[in-house]
This record gives sequence, C-alpha cells and structure tokens, in this order.
Amino acid sequence: MVVKEEEVAPPRRYRRFRDNMRRNPLLNTAWRIGVFTVGVTVALGGLVMMITPGPGMLGILVGLAILATEFAWARRALNHAKAAAERAKERALDPKRRRRNAALGITGGLLAGAAIVGYLAVYDFVLPWQIQDVSFWN
Repeated sequence: MVVKEEEVAPPRRYRRFRDNMRRNPLLNTAWRIGVFTVGVTVALGGLVMMITPGPGMLGILVGLAILATEFAWARRALNHAKAAAERAKERALDPKRRRRNAALGITGGLLAGAAIVGYLAVYDFVLPWQIQDVSFWN
C-alpha cells in the first residue's frame, strides 16, 4: 500500500515552524543541511548494519523517512521501499512458500543435528575445546 503525500498531514505546530523557517533563506538552508546530514547518517548506519549485527533495513528506512521530510526524491524512494516491503510481505505469507520454507528449515535443522551427533560420536563425545591429543588431525 503506497501512502499518498496528501493523506499524511504534519501537525499544525510543525507546519507553522517550517513556514517560519522557510521565510528566512539562511535558516531554511541550514535546516535542510541538518536534515540531510542526520538522514544520510542514519541511512549509512543502516547500510553498515546490513553486514554487521543490527536492524539494517530499519535503519535505511528510518534514514529515508528523515530525508523525506524535506526532499521529494527521498519521499519517492521511501514510497518505492514501502511498496517493495508490501510485496515482500505478501510473498512471504504465500502458503506455498511458507510450507517450502518450513520444510527447508526442518530439513536443515535435522541435518545440523545429525552432523553434531556424528561429530560427538566420532570424537567420543569430547567437545572441541577439551581435546588433549590433536595428533589425529595431522
């Protein structure tokens, strides 16, 4: 579901604040630079969290939402991201895919459990950090 710009109206107090800021070109430019800096920083933090532990997609979306308060290109990108997330949600809730993913998860779990039991049986139920003689690895 794509949200139209006119459906989400900012609060009256914020609108008055922004109108006053827009009247002064220097304040308006400073405000937009500040919003851009904060939004890009949050989005870049989300990108970093894509390869490190953390909610990467959430960081990117929050960064886009911050940028969308001032920039039309970010508003369009945010609308595209929301539409893509909606499509992904619909695909994830598809019963065929859910059954397939559940079957793959169960199979993977059983294989991992079998590998662990096999390892423990071969090495006499000795955990890796408790092995004294490592000559059998050479």
